[in-house]
Amino acid sequence: MNIRKAKTNDLSRIAEIYIFNNRMNYFPIFKDEKFSFDELQVVSLIDSYFKKEKILNNIYVFDSGIIKGFIQMNTTEICKLYVDTFFQSQGIGDKLITYAIKELHANHLWALEKNIRAISFYQKHGFHLTNEKIFEEGTTEYLVKLKR
Repeated sequence: MNIRKAKTNDLSRIAEIYIFNNRMNYFPIFKDEKFSFDELQVVSLIDSYFKKEKILNNIYVFDSGIIKGFIQMNTTEICKLYVDTFFQSQGIGDKLITYAIKELHANHLWALEKNIRAISFYQKHGFHLTNEKIFEEGTTEYLVKLKR
């Protein structure tokens, strides 16, 4: 298995994957240039978020010599699942979510309602939409809850 707990020296790669995916998937929805291209930076993201011990201790990376994706958990909730766009459609996301379900007992998550591709991915792995919705903080976009 190529999945292991993240280490501090993995954080720049994790932040890089997160930022690029965020720009590709969410900038077209939110169209917030200031956030996507000014505030969202590798070093500040590491320092303000990923470097926190309670976050880092719950990140698992897919590492085949290069970190190609990661999953962040909060108990049984999937908080983040990202695969570097250059390595998508190679089964990495499948391996990460299968690991989270089998080894970490993942059973729920929140996804952006307009992120149809992500919702479809989660549904293929046994998650189903509930009727629960909340606003993404500071926006008018909804997050929808999926459960297994």
